[in-house]
Amino acid sequence: MTEDESERPPRRRSPWGAIALVMLTGLAMMRNGADVEAGPPQPAAAAAVGPSGAAVGAQSDQSPGLPPTPPSDLEVLEHSSVQRIRIPSIRVDAPVMTVGLDAQGWIDAPPPQERNLAGWYLNGISPGQRGSAVIVGHVDNAQGPAVFYGLGSVRKGSHIEVARYDGRTAVFEVYGVEVFSKNSFPGARVYGDTGHPELRVITCGGGYSKAGGYDGNVVVFARMVEAR
Repeated sequence: MTEDESERPPRRRSPWGAIALVMLTGLAMMRNGADVEAGPPQPAAAAAVGPSGAAVGAQSDQSPGLPPTPPSDLEVLEHSSVQRIRIPSIRVDAPVMTVGLDAQGWIDAPPPQERNLAGWYLNGISPGQRGSAVIVGHVDNAQGPAVFYGLGSVRKGSHIEVARYDGRTAVFEVYGVEVFSKNSFPGARVYGDTGHPELRVITCGGGYSKAGGYDGNVVVFARMVEAR
């Protein structure tokens, strides 16, 4: 995407209630797992996914607790396309492309051959706006680890920086990381509007088989604490 694209009027955003329904599968399209011996890091005590859909170890120290309290003068940003995501604690510094829905009605993903590329759902919330923005990316591809391979090792209190095409950067603080089964993904909990500017970063996780790919999704929960 170019800067010229960011100047186009924002496309009408679909109601999150409807979007959550088509995303309940938990981004099942991201199933390009490579045969990596150790596998990607998983959130503490949550490497396996239980049959109920909740992460095993859902009460571990990585599960969402109280979100950080933003400064009282925190500026809520307007709509803007996304340029880049940085997660310093796991050395992620990646460009972001816009993605929509695929032919089956699932949120799309970046091309799997692009190992260092994330996707922002264009018809949703911009990072920094009130609501829950969503950025997705592959955990691996046929060649090995991809952009969000280390996402499961992100810790509470870590910062995520999202650079926007309007020149602003939204800074989010992580308050939880969980793994959810793709068969019973809690769309309302993950994508719901908390009344604050929030971010969800999502990739594949949980167990893996060549026949079925990954059986879960790693979800990072973060709330904006700074706009600069």
